[in-house]
Amino acid sequence: MILHDEAATTTLGKQIADALRAGDKVALSGTLGAGKTTLARGILRGLGFTQDVPSPTFAIVQQYEQPEVRLPLAHVDFYRIEEPDEIQELGLDDILIDGAMVAEWPDRIPDSFWRDALQITLDIETDNTRRLTWVAGPAWKDRWPIT
Repeated sequence: MILHDEAATTTLGKQIADALRAGDKVALSGTLGAGKTTLARGILRGLGFTQDVPSPTFAIVQQYEQPEVRLPLAHVDFYRIEEPDEIQELGLDDILIDGAMVAEWPDRIPDSFWRDALQITLDIETDNTRRLTWVAGPAWKDRWPIT
């Protein structure tokens, strides 16, 4: 899938939000500037969040709760995670009971965590568009790709 501009990335995020359910994980990979946070912002817009959406790079986990969103969502950035043991302290399993998670830099934690996830990779093309590729886990079987 080719995303021609920031608006297309945001629109796709809104479409993902429409399909999002409690327990879902969306893993966003790509280089710096590839559009991971833009896609996460689109997902939050699709869930009804209208305020500014900061990158969670320093907070690591930024939570969005009802009534600001229709489904609780944790926007997670694993960039600063150095040891897999640090992940237990984040309480991610608790987040997924009633909500969903969108995670940037998912390669910092074990692949087994992403087994059921929608795993998206964004690559910057030479014409400055974004090429999106994905692996959709079994939980996304009837919901992805978005049509």
